[in-house]
Amino acid sequence: MRIFFAAFLIAVFSCGSTYIFPWWSLAIVCSIVSIILRLSTGKAFWVGFLGVFIFWLTMAFFRDQANDHILSNRMAQLFHLPFSAIFLVVSALVGGLIGGISAWAGAELRLLLTR
Repeated sequence: MRIFFAAFLIAVFSCGSTYIFPWWSLAIVCSIVSIILRLSTGKAFWVGFLGVFIFWLTMAFFRDQANDHILSNRMAQLFHLPFSAIFLVVSALVGGLIGGISAWAGAELRLLLTR
């Protein structure tokens, strides 16, 4: 239950931070949440991955809806993808990896500072 709560916190705070700060501020959010909630390194990676994946996929979908799927269709054609939704999922996977590695780094930093 704590894992889903942490993923939810990361998704919400990432949404808020990217409206004010650059896109990479979600990496800082992931690190801070994993430090505060004292997550183990393995759990921190998956929590960060899940939280940012959900956030990034949701934001990409709503922004894609707003412009009638023009950009995702063109990017899917450029990369020879059969559906434009695959491009949104691949984009969310990249964001998830950024979030997972950032949360893992935060958990490692907490372990380093407490030794």
